[in-house]
Amino acid sequence: MSELYSITKQIISQGKGILAADESTATMTKRLDNVNVKSSPENRLLFREILFSSESMKDCIGGVILYDETIRQISSNKKTIPKLIESSGALTGIKVDTGAKVLANSKDEKITEGLDGLRERLKEYHKLGARFTKWRAVYVISENSPSKLSIHSNAHALARYAALVQESGMVPIIEPEVLMDGKHNVDDCYKTTSEVLKRCYEELILNKVDLKGTILKPNMILPGSGSNTRIKSREIAELTLKCLEESVPSEVPGIAFLSGGQSEKEAAENLNEINNLNKTSFIMTYSYGRALQQSALKFWSKNIEDVIGTQDIFNHRANMCSLAAQGKWTQEIENK
Repeated sequence: MSELYSITKQIISQGKGILAADESTATMTKRLDNVNVKSSPENRLLFREILFSSESMKDCIGGVILYDETIRQISSNKKTIPKLIESSGALTGIKVDTGAKVLANSKDEKITEGLDGLRERLKEYHKLGARFTKWRAVYVISENSPSKLSIHSNAHALARYAALVQESGMVPIIEPEVLMDGKHNVDDCYKTTSEVLKRCYEELILNKVDLKGTILKPNMILPGSGSNTRIKSREIAELTLKCLEESVPSEVPGIAFLSGGQSEKEAAENLNEINNLNKTSFIMTYSYGRALQQSALKFWSKNIEDVIGTQDIFNHRANMCSLAAQGKWTQEIENK
């Protein structure tokens, strides 16, 4: 078993998933502003440290994705944040892209940047304790997008990123996100996601990336948030599984879904249904940000010194996601 494959298994096996806590300072500031908490380095660290010290980290979280600021911070008990995460048995990950910028000659689309100087940054992150990384590409469905230029350019960047990450001894998370934003129907999402994934894997294979040492972080197959269409969990699961089976090589060990615009409950329910129907070799789990943190953040904002209460909220959400990753989630357990 290769070292990279061992890392992937440690992150996503036995009902464990990924806590995406890699919000940029700007994004985290917006979220703290929304709950009337001052966005200072101390407050950002305080909230994240509460999550990273929670009991559910041991059984539900196999990896935590950090932002550059957080991986360099020191916890209240004088441990580095990677050491705090490791103390629960989880691994530290790091977001390494520098954001989605306007794609030249296609002003309504984005290309993710961050390849310049990446090899040197990866060496530093490995020394700081990171063992896996994340790079996100975004695609919008509209009348004229995503274009072939967008699909090709982002797939090429993802593949170059993944090759550099594996060279540095870390596991790359591949995140090609087809956004929920828009009025598109579920068939449009299926078609676009399939095209995006197939192109990504063509580029990954061309760049000689070891697929067994990667994790895919895709969107589920859902109608656009502006389509006014609701479909049942079973249909979401069936379409998502069909798309992945047709588009993702079987060598990929695991798929950790992003929550996108789903509510906390929807993200758990849909993942649960996917696992109930899953006949593939892929481990199906979660890499959730808001769907793990949002309720805890709202509770914490009312009294930032209430550590136990905040952890109780987070533990419940992490347990719900872990059950969903095993096909054991139910509405009754959710409401307890």
